[in-house]
Amino acid sequence: MKVKVDGTTIAESNDTIVVEGNNYFPPSSIIDKDKIFTSSNTEYYCGWKGDCTFYNIVLPNGKEIPDGAWTYLNPKEAAKNISGYIAFYKDKVTIEA
Repeated sequence: MKVKVDGTTIAESNDTIVVEGNNYFPPSSIIDKDKIFTSSNTEYYCGWKGDCTFYNIVLPNGKEIPDGAWTYLNPKEAAKNISGYIAFYKDKVTIEA
């Protein structure tokens, strides 16, 4: 699986975990994670996964995609398998198989 924005690959992995139709990518599969993600103030709580953390995606050309990705850093027991894994909004990025 690959995640692209404007032709730039920002994540690539064969080890994603699918939950509720979303591919969660391992943290190590995010290219330049510290450079492309900035913190978001958006908050969300999922009843079975727990508190969700959102990221804005910032490309090298300066383009920013608000709340383009999310993760569960300390999920509830039922979602421990996606702890720290990152998912992307399908309407904000291109996800290729």
